[in-house]
Amino acid sequence: MIMQIKGKVKFPITLDIGTWIFDDRKVDLDTYFDEEKQETSQEEAYLKKTGKYFDKAMAEGADPQAAVRTKSKFKRHHLKTGTFGIPVGLFIQNAEPLEDAEKIVFETKNGPVAYPLEMAGHLIAAFSIKGRALKEDGPLHILLDDGSNRENPVKYVTGMRIE
Repeated sequence: MIMQIKGKVKFPITLDIGTWIFDDRKVDLDTYFDEEKQETSQEEAYLKKTGKYFDKAMAEGADPQAAVRTKSKFKRHHLKTGTFGIPVGLFIQNAEPLEDAEKIVFETKNGPVAYPLEMAGHLIAAFSIKGRALKEDGPLHILLDDGSNRENPVKYVTGMRIE
């Protein structure tokens, strides 16, 4: 369950899909499409959360054990039964596409599927359904964040490249 982002990027990235279940940036696809969308980006939300922690540490002193005591965003049972994905844009942003990059191409068993690079922030990589990895038609499914292809996602995704 290793995948690469390659092509017209400054930093090719190797992704370990098996670790995403522990990533706090994952989204619960059972509720994601029904929730009202916030106008803030995930990066902005992360920075706000980090800023609050920093302000608290400056005012009250650092607590190195706080990270150990921090409860996970999702309870253990929910991790074993939930359906999850992670926004693709997070990884594309870290790979830093080159200026002449125009599209993101998902390599699949059925051939490549391309989207304009501007859409990367609106794509979600689903990696688990009902607590199970997507072994039969995965390892990833690609969904649009508006849920319009929810019933017919891009399946059998084995790689990403920027062109």
